[in-house]
Amino acid sequence: MMSSENNCTNLYDHRAVARVLIPLAYSIICPVGLLANALALHVIFSNITKINSITLYSANLAVSDILFCLSLPLRAVYYGLGFHWPLGEGLCKTITLLFYLNCYAGVNFMTCLAVDRFVALVFPQNLVKLRKVKNVRLVCLAIWLLVFAQTLPLLTINLTKTEHDNSITCMEYPNFEGLFKGLPYMLIVGVVLGFGVPVVTIIACYSILTRKLRLAAKSNRLTERSGRTKKARGVIAGVVFVFVVCFSPYHIDLLQYMIRKLFYAPDCKELQSFQISLHITVCLMNLNSCLDPFVYFFACKGYKQKLMRMMKWQVGTHFSSAGRISPESSGIGEEHGTRRNTRITMNTIREAR
Repeated sequence: MMSSENNCTNLYDHRAVARVLIPLAYSIICPVGLLANALALHVIFSNITKINSITLYSANLAVSDILFCLSLPLRAVYYGLGFHWPLGEGLCKTITLLFYLNCYAGVNFMTCLAVDRFVALVFPQNLVKLRKVKNVRLVCLAIWLLVFAQTLPLLTINLTKTEHDNSITCMEYPNFEGLFKGLPYMLIVGVVLGFGVPVVTIIACYSILTRKLRLAAKSNRLTERSGRTKKARGVIAGVVFVFVVCFSPYHIDLLQYMIRKLFYAPDCKELQSFQISLHITVCLMNLNSCLDPFVYFFACKGYKQKLMRMMKWQVGTHFSSAGRISPESSGIGEEHGTRRNTRITMNTIREAR
């Protein structure tokens, strides 16, 4: 039966809105994601002697996010041109590979972070070998090889397609239609294995860990206030948050459409709605490169302190500049300087003069 996707001409009628909103979103995600993940790598490798399981998983997650962020400017150009890709098949395949590598490497490394914190508190003695640096390095290598193996078949097919208006689309769902026999079955299995299994694992870890900590807190109040306990709960809660906000909408959207395709052939109106929802949920999924630093905030020792120092420095610079430029601001600083513990007051400025 001929799929309706081949005959639809309204799939990109939302380009007028998309060419403004999506590049705007990527122009925010790209620099924020690069800065936050680069800071995480700086914190991790500046304490190279203290590398452990959680910092290794965090470092690999940061690397995958940075690689992905580097591809966003080209994706922004594609959407800015109204779903037109003038850069050739090779570059389209490259950014497609980076997209899926980031998505599923990120899912796996975040799952490893949650499991690592779970094992550290629930089975600290029994499964200690799993958290040794040597074994964690092998796990990270296995994850990269697995994700490469899953995504490399994309390089064997054409990911660009010339549309009826002579625009060239790249990495759009209709471009995959007809290339694989049994595509709905393949994507359903991919969603279950690539998203369903990790999310169930993470929720189970969080639920069991929370229950164990609650029971331990009843017998010993010091356990509840333990820094190690807060760190573990913070890491797993951060991972759950990223999964819910970033990865769930895309995978649920994909799953529901593939299930519908098993029972009937969706018409052009349904496919257009699916296309619009895909562009929105893919944007949300790309947001994970900005939200992953919430996980580092709890996982990486020193990341929180480094981030707070940077923020304090920027706030201090702002007030310092305002004190030099604005007489009114300086007057207020003199009146309330002692109370706010500011370093620059009008008295010192007058003395300097």
